[in-house]
Amino acid sequence: MKILTISGSRNPDGKTATMTEALLKGAEKKGAQIRRHFLPSEHVESCRQCDERGWGDCLAKGSCVIADDFAGIVDEIRDSDAVVFASPVYFGDLSESLRAFTDRLRRILRHESAKPGIEGKPAIGVCVAGGGGGGAPNCIVSLEKVLRTCGFDLVDVIPVRRQNMDLKGPVLEMTGEWFAGRGKQS
Repeated sequence: MKILTISGSRNPDGKTATMTEALLKGAEKKGAQIRRHFLPSEHVESCRQCDERGWGDCLAKGSCVIADDFAGIVDEIRDSDAVVFASPVYFGDLSESLRAFTDRLRRILRHESAKPGIEGKPAIGVCVAGGGGGGAPNCIVSLEKVLRTCGFDLVDVIPVRRQNMDLKGPVLEMTGEWFAGRGKQS
């Protein structure tokens, strides 16, 4: 099984990365091949809302006119068997980099030609809150909404708080094993 991870975390050694790696460790135990993208280190611009209606080639053709890393990452999603979306919680919501990516993704997926290889693809969402931790549930709701709009088969969404990382780490590892094992059962 090939799992692509798309992280909106700027810190590849931070809390979000630690929790995501726990999930991927479990997936690797089941033989999954992992590919990682840290969006803040990629060149992914925000949507430009190209025409006067706020759309453009995304609605008309299922592609985006912006020449950056977005299209290549979307191709990797299509080539993967499953996707993990991970975000730190900023102000009770997704990180700006993951929001920019998912905003553009859901726009191109309004066109039928963009859906193959993405629609129905298994996905897991992980949102990790530092600080008080209260924003993790809100962030998960936001991530769940956008991924369902994109047509992913969202099999789990996992909120994590700084205060329960010691509990959620093993849970995420078991989730990764289960997630990677799903592909072998079909």
